[in-house]
Amino acid sequence: MWLRRAHLVMALVSGAFIICLSLTGALLIYAKDIQYLAQPKLWRVEPQSEPLGVEQIVNSVESTTAEKVSLFMPEQQPDLAWQLKLSSGDYVSVNPYSGEVLYRYEYYSTLYGFTMALHRWLLFEDADNKKPLRDWVSICALVLIIELVLGFYLWVKPKNRLKRLVIKPKAKLRVLLYQLHTVLGVYLLLPILLIAFSGMAFNWQPQTKAVVEWLSFDEVEARPKPPTIAVNFHGLPYDLNSATTRAKSTFPNSQLFRIYMPDKASDSVAFRVQNPGESHAYSWVWVNPYSSEVVAQYDASKAGVATQIWNFKYKFHIGDFAGPIVQFVWLVLALAPTLFTVSGLYFWLQRHRRRR
Repeated sequence: MWLRRAHLVMALVSGAFIICLSLTGALLIYAKDIQYLAQPKLWRVEPQSEPLGVEQIVNSVESTTAEKVSLFMPEQQPDLAWQLKLSSGDYVSVNPYSGEVLYRYEYYSTLYGFTMALHRWLLFEDADNKKPLRDWVSICALVLIIELVLGFYLWVKPKNRLKRLVIKPKAKLRVLLYQLHTVLGVYLLLPILLIAFSGMAFNWQPQTKAVVEWLSFDEVEARPKPPTIAVNFHGLPYDLNSATTRAKSTFPNSQLFRIYMPDKASDSVAFRVQNPGESHAYSWVWVNPYSSEVVAQYDASKAGVATQIWNFKYKFHIGDFAGPIVQFVWLVLALAPTLFTVSGLYFWLQRHRRRR
């Protein structure tokens, strides 16, 4: 049957890459936890009453590294170090209670960063720092979706399909693998398909966004672009503590997620926050860093259905939206494509040997 052959050929062509995506995706769920556990002195701190102000931490890091801070990443857990990105592209892990730099690192040299780079673009960057294999990773995710749909069709077409949804642990290895391949493929079809689709959405945004809009009968709205700052403020020092206070007062119940420092003198400082009702931090406040005036704001929690679905893709993809039980379920889902690929190749080898 040509559909069964297509199912096999696609597994042979992309199987190694699907296994790579499967294993790295599973590792990413717990990579940061492993990182913190293996090197606690670099990532953990002794909690104290209150962290230093943003301005004090930034000044401490800039004086220690002799570089400007471009990105400020606080943590919600009181025992975790905060991460800051420098103008050179390096990152530093900082004790938020003292401003001490605990560790300076290249992002993709960490366990989490390395695994993410392997998962998203197979570690390859060209001379222009572009990642051409991101498209190949997305193609492999698309192939996985097609494989799942084909496999479901191959199960549903013959008669007595429900009787074949059984796993007999005492069966022979070949029979047991076939049962696992079939039963898990049917039951896990939808969640794995959605996880693969959400992964493609990070790279093929226009195409996947169009699918979301078509299914939801709504449009994904873009956040507004912040206005520039008046020229008469240029040359004055930043007042980051006051700017942070104003940003927090704009959305009083929000959690601060990121602070993006201005690239140019006419840029505002951008505060990315998570409002109640949001799955992730997609709300923004832009503040004049000289006068602490709020120049623009965007509340993503009030966005339409399509935007809410689109914004949920990150938390859904990594399984970080309903506690440790869902994370464990996502670990099983992430490993399932490896089982499908290995068992499918095993069946092919068995048939190949019989024909000899």
